[in-house]
Amino acid sequence: MIDETLFEAEEKMDKAIEVAKEDFATIRTGRANAAMFTKIVVEYYGSPTPLQQLASFQTPEARTILISPFDKTSTTAIEKALRDSDLGVNPSNDGNVIRINLPVLTAERRKEYVKLAKTKAEDARISVRNIRRRAKEELDRIVKDGEAGEDEVARAEKELEALTKKRIEMIDTVLASKESELLAV
Repeated sequence: MIDETLFEAEEKMDKAIEVAKEDFATIRTGRANAAMFTKIVVEYYGSPTPLQQLASFQTPEARTILISPFDKTSTTAIEKALRDSDLGVNPSNDGNVIRINLPVLTAERRKEYVKLAKTKAEDARISVRNIRRRAKEELDRIVKDGEAGEDEVARAEKELEALTKKRIEMIDTVLASKESELLAV
C-alpha cells in the first residue's frame, strides 16, 4: 500500500514536470520552432482543433516558420488564430503556405518571457507540492487505519520528501536552461 502511494506520487510528479516542459516550449525564444504553436487552437468547421493537426511546419531560417495547411480552405482560419494568439506574430499568406517572420526579441520582451517562465515554473512546483501533500495524507490514513506501522510510514515520508526535492530541482534546472536560452542574444 505504501509503495503504491509512493509510485503514484512519483508518476504524477513526473507528469507535472512534462507539463512544465511543454509550457516552456511554448514560450518564444529568439529561434523559430514548431513547439511555439502547440497551444494554438483553430476554429475548423465549427470545432476547435489544435493547429498541429491542421498543418505541417518548416523552419527554413532561424527566425522564419512556414506553415503548410493540409486543407487549403483552412488557411484563413489558421491565419486568424495566429493573429489572435499571444505570440505577437503577423502571418503573411501567399495562397499555399503561411509565412511567419519572427521579429528580434527586445531586451524588455525577453525579460517579460523570463518572468512568464518563472511563473510557469512556480506553477509546476506548486503542483509537485500538492501531489506530495496528497500522498502524505494517504500515508497518514494508512497509519491511522493500522494498515502499516509508523516506522514504515516514516521511511516512506522521507522517501516522498526526497522524491519531491529531486523533482523541484529538475524544474529549477529546466527553468535555468530556458532562462539562459531567453537571455542569449
